[in-house]
Amino acid sequence: MHVKFCGFTQLSDIQTAAQLGADAVGLVFYPPSPRAVTIAQAQTLSAAVPAFVSVVALVVNMPEDELLKLANNVSFDIIQFHGDETPEQCQQLAGMVNKRWIKALRINTEQDSLDSVRAQINQFATAGASTILLDAYHQHKYGGTGARFDWSLIPYDSALPIVLAGGLDADNVAATLDLPIYGVDVSGGIEVDKGKKDAAKMRAFMKAVKRDRWQNATVTGAI
Repeated sequence: MHVKFCGFTQLSDIQTAAQLGADAVGLVFYPPSPRAVTIAQAQTLSAAVPAFVSVVALVVNMPEDELLKLANNVSFDIIQFHGDETPEQCQQLAGMVNKRWIKALRINTEQDSLDSVRAQINQFATAGASTILLDAYHQHKYGGTGARFDWSLIPYDSALPIVLAGGLDADNVAATLDLPIYGVDVSGGIEVDKGKKDAAKMRAFMKAVKRDRWQNATVTGAI
């Protein structure tokens, strides 16, 4: 199980996440979000991320010129399209800046079905997505709501690796370990306030996700 911590605004929180073994850290470039960062902030935050930890740039319906400016000024590895972008738009925008990309799908438990989720994933797989992220639908928000959707809508035969988001924390993430997913994405569940992480919550989350690995691990010297 891979772990992405998202919505960083504080340098110390980035450093803690890396020390705890997070696989990826997310920076939000969507001004209406309380977790949004500027290019100047992102430059400082991304510079603190060690090798082998991915930096994910979360964007929402970002215009071409803004994405070009972002890519030219901030070091990041992956784009996470979290808005209303079509498969074709994602493919074109990511190709323009030569980045791998993730598409977030907001799952509406009342309207979506297993077949409709599978079909949407197939469309983005055909367009070249590296991974799909499944989050809970909200009429007025693009994410970060802390809400869960019906996990029975997660397909076992997905054309892409699935990252699960929405309402996760240290108390419930263990329930995801038997789901057909590649990773989990958490923001609010590790916070003391919007954009400000809680080191104890981050540590508890990592322990819950990786408990089997931690229990069986032995400490060896580095070469």
